[in-house]
Amino acid sequence: MNRPVPAPTELSRPFWDAARRGDLVVPHCPSCGLRFFAPEPACPGCMAGDWRYVPSGGRGAVYSVTVVHRAPGPGFDTPFALAVIDLDDGGTLLSHVDAGDPDEVVVGMRVRVDFRPLTDEITLPYFVPDAGD
Repeated sequence: MNRPVPAPTELSRPFWDAARRGDLVVPHCPSCGLRFFAPEPACPGCMAGDWRYVPSGGRGAVYSVTVVHRAPGPGFDTPFALAVIDLDDGGTLLSHVDAGDPDEVVVGMRVRVDFRPLTDEITLPYFVPDAGD
């Protein structure tokens, strides 16, 4: 695969380390309670700088989706579904949703995280349909 590899930063390194272990974490601000993504130097809700990563159950619902037909760069297979996921435990994430046929991904669809190694160092969180347990 020749897909671009994310380059972890000081702020994002804990996210990528957790993903490599098969855990989803999201930034959480203890001052205002906001869960947010992507990590920023300060909470986008209250500007506090003491946020930290907390575990997420990795389940949610598709809030918005688009099917990408034109690759954003080399290494991307098209078409693919790119969606905003409303996580059940708070916050949102932008991620690929793999349901087989991208046109089957719809608003409201229940999804769960599924980790896929890209390199030895980077594992990507994808989402897949969630049939429930």
